[in-house]
Amino acid sequence: MASSKPHQFTSRVVPVLLVLVTLLVLLYVLWRVDTAPRTDDAYAYADSIDVVPEVNGRIVDMAVHDNEAVKQGDVLFRIDPRPFDDELARSRASLAALDKQISLMQRTVKAQQYNADSAQAAVERARAAASQAALTLRRTEPLLPKGYVSAEEVDRARTARRSAEAELEAARLQAQQASASVTGVDALVAQRDVVTAEIALAEFRKEMTIVRAPFDGRIVSLKTTVGQFASPLKPLFTLIDNRNWYVVANFRETELKHIRAGTPAKVYLMADTGQLFDGRVDSIGYGVLPDDGGLVLEGLPRVQRSLNWVRVAQRFPVKIRVERPNPQLFRLGASAVVKLDPGSSTQAR
Repeated sequence: MASSKPHQFTSRVVPVLLVLVTLLVLLYVLWRVDTAPRTDDAYAYADSIDVVPEVNGRIVDMAVHDNEAVKQGDVLFRIDPRPFDDELARSRASLAALDKQISLMQRTVKAQQYNADSAQAAVERARAAASQAALTLRRTEPLLPKGYVSAEEVDRARTARRSAEAELEAARLQAQQASASVTGVDALVAQRDVVTAEIALAEFRKEMTIVRAPFDGRIVSLKTTVGQFASPLKPLFTLIDNRNWYVVANFRETELKHIRAGTPAKVYLMADTGQLFDGRVDSIGYGVLPDDGGLVLEGLPRVQRSLNWVRVAQRFPVKIRVERPNPQLFRLGASAVVKLDPGSSTQAR
């Protein structure tokens, strides 16, 4: 009878202890979920560009292959440069012809300027002659009443004055005409600037026939080869930027309150769960497209009539920059798992 009491006590205490331990474990798990959120709704991401030529032309050399890694400055492909060589040669020939035309026009302008200077000198001579004729008439007219000169001499002096004034006026008109006929080379110089700009553009277009990698990356989605006519309107392939890799993790909105830019993170990819990478939160998404309600349609919000008794927390993307990623392992869109540590003392402020 005495031995049954300890047995009854044990049978009552053990379940209570198990319940307490279960509650403690549950509380710990909830605390860890709240303070160290984790998600497998994540994928690898890197910046990428669509590679397109800046000029039209037929591809004569495709120097890369699909999924090939390239370095910055490597030749990706070449476009037939012959049309651009002809364009550049034509522009340079136009510049040479224009330079000769400018040189010839400059000599013509000098001759016209000499003619204008000569006409101006003729004006000065005519002005001097008119002044002398007027002075002679002023001296001669007072002598007529006294009989020292004849009326005929006075008439000749008057005629000489009128003739000198007429010659002066004619010389002035000739000088104006000569000055007006002096042209310049300003228009040709402006035209030369236009041709020089065309040469620079032709050189640039020829240079753009060789397309090089703007950064270290990897070629993907290459579906063309030599002979294809390329244009700036159609991408030929995609180039993934291998310099920086990210993991975009979708966390519930209830978990975002402790997440900040700089929060430490641990990342691994499904392709190799044995490799763990360090990272830090780069940014947190501030907008997603809801799949029910709240959409604006023709200026009015659309709200469903039905009520959802169970509300599922919305997920927002958190962009995490991976430190020292393995370029052979990371692929754009690869599945990933992320665990954040907001309480770390090394979290950036």
